[in-house]
Amino acid sequence: MLSKTKYVKVGLLILIVTGLCTGCNGNHDQDTNEDLNDSQVSKPVSQSIANQAKENVSMEEEISEVMAVNTDKDILVAIKVKQFDRFQLKKIEKNIKKELEKQYPNYSILVSADQKMYFELVKLDEKLQKNTLSMKNLKEDTKKIKSLMKEQS
Repeated sequence: MLSKTKYVKVGLLILIVTGLCTGCNGNHDQDTNEDLNDSQVSKPVSQSIANQAKENVSMEEEISEVMAVNTDKDILVAIKVKQFDRFQLKKIEKNIKKELEKQYPNYSILVSADQKMYFELVKLDEKLQKNTLSMKNLKEDTKKIKSLMKEQS
């Protein structure tokens, strides 16, 4: 009789623990789906200004590659310069910034030839291409990149 009650208690304990573990895991998955749904519902952020800036900057003969991202107030541009022209990085950055400020006077322009900034903008652009980035998240990410760009200069 004593051994039967032990089996019943152990069985109930296992059932309760299994029920609690299963219940907690189910709620965690639902929260993750809500986050995904919020980002999928958000409108894609227009990058037409950034694309135009890329085209304009890529026409420069010193530039080998360009990456640009824009928000409603900012345009961030990262460039890769041809090997021989690397001696004139600051001059090239300054010229490109002047040209872009003439073309887009309503935007704050940041230009960098740093490779880290280039790769950060590539990551950000990939998120934008997948439409997994809302305007709020884009502004936060660009704020981080802007602070990195300012530290470099």
